Amino acid sequence: MALSCGVRHGPCSRQLLGPSARGRLVRPAVWGRSAAPASSQPGPGGEVQYCAELLRKRDYEGFLCSLLLPAESRTSAFALRAFNVELAQIKDSITQKTIGLMRMQFWRKAVEEIYCDNPPHQPVAIELWKAIKKHNLTKRWLLKIIDEREKNLDDRAYRSIQELETYADNTHSALLYLTLEMLGVRDIHADHAASHIGKAQGIVTCLRATPYHSKRRKVFLPMDICMLHGVSQEDFIRANQERNVRDVIYDIASQAHVHLEHARSFSKNVPVKAFPAFLYTVALEDYLYKIQKVDFNIFHPSLHKKSTLLPLYLYIRSWKKKY
Repeated sequence: MALSCGVRHGPCSRQLLGPSARGRLVRPAVWGRSAAPASSQPGPGGEVQYCAELLRKRDYEGFLCSLLLPAESRTSAFALRAFNVELAQIKDSITQKTIGLMRMQFWRKAVEEIYCDNPPHQPVAIELWKAIKKHNLTKRWLLKIIDEREKNLDDRAYRSIQELETYADNTHSALLYLTLEMLGVRDIHADHAASHIGKAQGIVTCLRATPYHSKRRKVFLPMDICMLHGVSQEDFIRANQERNVRDVIYDIASQAHVHLEHARSFSKNVPVKAFPAFLYTVALEDYLYKIQKVDFNIFHPSLHKKSTLLPLYLYIRSWKKKY
């Protein structure tokens, strides 16, 4: 069934990824929901291990990608991604928005204090301080991530695919900009690629979390695409697998695929030094391939299986210096 996708650049068919694209894809790992409590304090010098363990539990793919960064950037990447995890898990761990706002304010103040060389006694904050001093990371990207996640504390669906992309750009893409700075890359082509990859990651993250949120009677998928196909939030809460529900997922997944293709269009001009920052594309393209295989059934069990081969696939892509 071919669709006319108003949210995409140009026409696209039901065959989201062609055979050549499938050859580049691997099997994804879906990160867990458990989280190390922010109040847990490691022993002396254990901040790096704390950050790494937090990543391993909450952002397994990010943990693996960080391991493949150059040695001089690895611990800084743990800190940066652990900071992102601390912010990301606030929304799912609170019952009142006021508490979420207080926690966001803690991190906003922490960033300000870090740049005054006075980090709070919290393991992620201490490691982030070290990373900032080592790589001269840009403060505004960190604050932008906090601001955007704070705006996202409301339990409401995105009004449009563009609103979801804006959120993704201000969080996932901002994280990639900081990763590029850690790698010593300041290049406009790399920034363009990072922007598109971040948007793709935000869209895929929204899709992957849909079954989890639906069980809690929450739906965050873009309302404009749902309305286009006559799908209500209740359809997702009931795990409806009708064709129009799958069409919604198809349209959203197609937009993520478009962003990945745009990111790759810059690859000839992106410094090779930047490629390790973009290894997350391995997991993203795999999810898009797997969801195509199940005809865009967002609730299919195969989409939630963790791949033991992901480290190998990431290593191969890293060795080939491709993203």
